[in-house]
Amino acid sequence: MTQMPKKILLSFVLPALLASTCRAASQPHAVAFGNWMTVPWIPGQPDNKPVALKVRALLVDGRVKEYTLGPAHEVTERLLVVRRAFRVNDSLPAESNSPPHWQWQRGGWLLVDRTTGHVSQVNLPEFDALYSVASWYRDYAAYCGLSDDGKKLYAIVAQLGHRKAVLKKPLGSQISADAAPDSACPAPGWQREPARVTFQSTGASRQTFAIGEHAVDAVNQDEKQEQARK
Repeated sequence: MTQMPKKILLSFVLPALLASTCRAASQPHAVAFGNWMTVPWIPGQPDNKPVALKVRALLVDGRVKEYTLGPAHEVTERLLVVRRAFRVNDSLPAESNSPPHWQWQRGGWLLVDRTTGHVSQVNLPEFDALYSVASWYRDYAAYCGLSDDGKKLYAIVAQLGHRKAVLKKPLGSQISADAAPDSACPAPGWQREPARVTFQSTGASRQTFAIGEHAVDAVNQDEKQEQARK
């Protein structure tokens, strides 16, 4: 029986292998969340009392990639964002012979790509894991952010894929050292067509901003009242 020449054999085998590889690469990954579980979280307040925190696992193809808290936000059919939770080893050097002392913490936000299965951290400028509450609309996140020294409070709108904030405006109030978690300001409110976001911090007046593709404009009170009458 005559053997098929190697060149002819490769001309049949290579395209088949490439087609198989392309099909495997294009298949979306299975992204799911596990069951909720309640864990103790110590915010680091003066009383140092633990707070009940509900977390769940983020699973990609059945494997735990991260732990998360709160609802996920669907950005597109392919992308979603969700808040991260993680454990840190709180053991002291003198306790090195003991089992790790794991402590739950709240983190920033994660971007999950269903097509590639890739999970990455989202860049949210001045987002504070203890005090900031993010409100998502499309690929925008609005929240009250804190400066590194904790003395300046900002109204911030960040957009996925951008390192700098789309909006960063100082607010009139500050956060005290013993302030409660999530107390920078309530979650900002969004409206569509035109896209606008409203911030309300403690001790400061409401501020509304129109978010366009290339610009951010403050909306004055007269314009807001006019829009409300329409």
